[in-house]
Amino acid sequence: MIRGRHFAAGLALAGLTWTVAFRGRSHFWPKMAAGVGALGALAVAANPELRRQRPRPRDLGVGLATAAALYGIFRAGDVFARRVMPAGAADIDEVYARRQEAPRWFIAGVLALAIAPGEELFWRGLVNAYLMQRLGRGAGAAIGALIYGGIHLVTGNLTLTGAASVAGAFWSAQYLVEGRLPSLIVSHIVWDLWIFLVQPTVPPPA
Repeated sequence: MIRGRHFAAGLALAGLTWTVAFRGRSHFWPKMAAGVGALGALAVAANPELRRQRPRPRDLGVGLATAAALYGIFRAGDVFARRVMPAGAADIDEVYARRQEAPRWFIAGVLALAIAPGEELFWRGLVNAYLMQRLGRGAGAAIGALIYGGIHLVTGNLTLTGAASVAGAFWSAQYLVEGRLPSLIVSHIVWDLWIFLVQPTVPPPA
């Protein structure tokens, strides 16, 4: 049973983390790693079920498949945003400019070890789980996805907010089906590394 005070405290810390990291002028990656790592730790402490879950062989395959599917969605979304949204290209380029703020090995490390798993532990393992506990599985998953997208409004980047909303809905649906986190953590780690460092989305050919 997840308590309401843990849910409320987590959302407050998430709002602070996203605001300080995205609105600050420097040290984006250390701020996100520290803040999201703390959110992940809070989730593990607040939700006993997370401490009982163990990876299964199928989690790797499911995680890789869903990461690939989400990447395909984002490749199409990149083309749409650059062509249709007035600031779409600039917003996307702003996100990818974060790659210049730290060495690639450091970014890869914090994405794989803190940010991606921490986000899944907190957003799906605490926020969605609490809302599903209180409101029912379908409604809880939907509202959790909306909150995940909405937190990105503090970035001032509407394209990023839309992209986060799509990713949040995707992983919330996966959590609704799976009912556990290991495959989502694999999916989030692989997707983060692939789309941000290995094969970023690119503008369509002129």
